[in-house]
Amino acid sequence: MAHIDYFFSTLSPYAYLAGKRLEELTRRHGAKITYKPFDIMSLFPRTGGAPVPQRHASRVEYRAQELPRQARKVGLTLNMKPKYWPVNAAPSSYAIIAAQNAGGGDVGALVHGLLRASWGEERDISDEGVIRASLTEAGFDPSLADSGLLVGAETYAANLEEAVAQGVFGSPFYVVDSGQKFWGQDRLDDLDLHLAGKL
Repeated sequence: MAHIDYFFSTLSPYAYLAGKRLEELTRRHGAKITYKPFDIMSLFPRTGGAPVPQRHASRVEYRAQELPRQARKVGLTLNMKPKYWPVNAAPSSYAIIAAQNAGGGDVGALVHGLLRASWGEERDISDEGVIRASLTEAGFDPSLADSGLLVGAETYAANLEEAVAQGVFGSPFYVVDSGQKFWGQDRLDDLDLHLAGKL
């Protein structure tokens, strides 16, 4: 059974555009996922990247064209300039970590719910009320927003270090236990083929 370490940031529009496709393809192949939210703003300077405001104008212009194209392609609503972005990604990440540790709900639905809240619904994913509502919608106890703070902070920091060690440089990033790596939601078809033994 294949295992995928899924590295992502709750600030990433590309992670949002992945939708629930990772979960769908892993169900088809009987693969397992470990969700590893990390601090992408701390990752960028360590791996040669840069936050959007610091990128060359040509990259910013391309992003402005590419994101709406990809959103239309997968049928997702996307606000290119969310009211609450960027925000502190730590609280939403801690909630995901706590939920994954607790079990009992749908972690994939929680991840997508938080990303959708930011990029599709103009909600602040650093707000406790939004996090609690997202936990509830995904079948988790909303009190996980409070109870997982210490472990969440430790794991969040560890995920960043593991991301750097594994050669992760963006979000979403999928690392299979076969050693193969896939960067971007537009590589999910390749990941699907890899898990099928065709790539």
